[in-house]
Amino acid sequence: RGCRFQEFTMSRKVVRTSKFRHVFGQALKADQCYDDIRISQMTWDSNFCSVNPKFVAMIVDASGGGAFMVLPLSKTGRIDMSYPTVCGHTGPVLDIEFCPHNDNIIASGSEDCSVMIWEIPDSGLTTSLTDPVVKLDGHSKRVGILSWHPTAHNVLMSAGCDNVVILWNVARGEAVVRIDSVHTDMIYSACWNRDGSRILTSCKDKTMRVLDPRKGTVLIEKEKPHEGSRPIRAVFVADGKILSTGFSRMSERQVALWDPNNFKEPLTLQELDTSSGVLLPFYDPDTGVVYLCGKGDSSIRYFEVTDEAPYVHYLSMYSSKESQKGMGYMPKRGLEVNKCEIARFYKLHERKCEPIVMTVPRKSDLFQEDLYPDTVGPEPSAEADEWFQGKDAPPILISLKDGFATTTKAKEFKVHKSLLKTTTASVQSLRKEVKDLKAALEELTKRVSELESKN
Repeated sequence: RGCRFQEFTMSRKVVRTSKFRHVFGQALKADQCYDDIRISQMTWDSNFCSVNPKFVAMIVDASGGGAFMVLPLSKTGRIDMSYPTVCGHTGPVLDIEFCPHNDNIIASGSEDCSVMIWEIPDSGLTTSLTDPVVKLDGHSKRVGILSWHPTAHNVLMSAGCDNVVILWNVARGEAVVRIDSVHTDMIYSACWNRDGSRILTSCKDKTMRVLDPRKGTVLIEKEKPHEGSRPIRAVFVADGKILSTGFSRMSERQVALWDPNNFKEPLTLQELDTSSGVLLPFYDPDTGVVYLCGKGDSSIRYFEVTDEAPYVHYLSMYSSKESQKGMGYMPKRGLEVNKCEIARFYKLHERKCEPIVMTVPRKSDLFQEDLYPDTVGPEPSAEADEWFQGKDAPPILISLKDGFATTTKAKEFKVHKSLLKTTTASVQSLRKEVKDLKAALEELTKRVSELESKN
């Protein structure tokens, strides 16, 4: 009986109850992919893809400079060779990221040491874009990491191979904070926490650091979170904990979870396999699921992060034949809730982009409230100036119950005209206003002369 009881308790431990145990990934059919796109061959460990409910953007091969392509989500199928690109950089593009508060704004970082901000028309590009809305110069070496502030409008973080992190007020075109004495080697990853009050970086000097973004000071650091010498990635997960991916001394890939209040030992450290690709972590705060996508892998592993040991619980793996060159991750508000979709990835192949949908199997057609708690919406909770002056604000949440509909006008992207050239769109609207004023003036002059002739 004792033996049987032991077997029973062991089996209870193995079969953990979770609503995400049966999540499965499925690639969309060929006609729903984006075909004949020459994805960049650059050896750089960024996502190479950014996506939102309007557009998908991919870094592409370009001769004599750097370029990326932005397609409306509906423009599936074969993409013509002559399709316009965003091609203002003089060196290869290394990272791109859509602004979370305006789906038409995208930032790009390049080997030419600059960061550029672009405005994409609602219907997509009809001609190639060469002039950015704003150009941000401040790095002395290539810029490989970009990350928009999650809650403050127009705040962008960039990290370059000059070992410098810069926080920009994009509307003013100003580098407000420059963190240049913290990292002694190349920065592998840099990201924000949920309300943007902390920055987390991993570096080639084998140190993981939590920084105060406005002061640029180190709050806590962990040396050698992973013993191996290959790149480490780190992201904030629930309750301020940190999930990192890296390599052991024997070059085995690892995933670990850390409590910054006790950085000595990891809460858990698990070995996965011996592949060489860097594992890019994508964390969903609504479900607690983290997806690990290895560059060059042909699979996506996913785990659930909880408060119970061993804290990071393996769920399943999506496998395919083709390896991934990059990966885009759709914000929650862009998912199809009526299909119980909890994540959607945009997998880059050598010559195409393939959406992969993660679904929780449910029989009911009703809205599944347990799968979709209120999630981060597109409205910022602070302006750039307020944030730089010390205001921290939690994200503004929205309900997905009726499928996300834009209830507020997308946060308009404004640049301070005294500091920067106005955008083409604003020039056109000014011309229209001048034309209307001229017409009104002519009408008034005509009426005055009519009255004068009567008198």
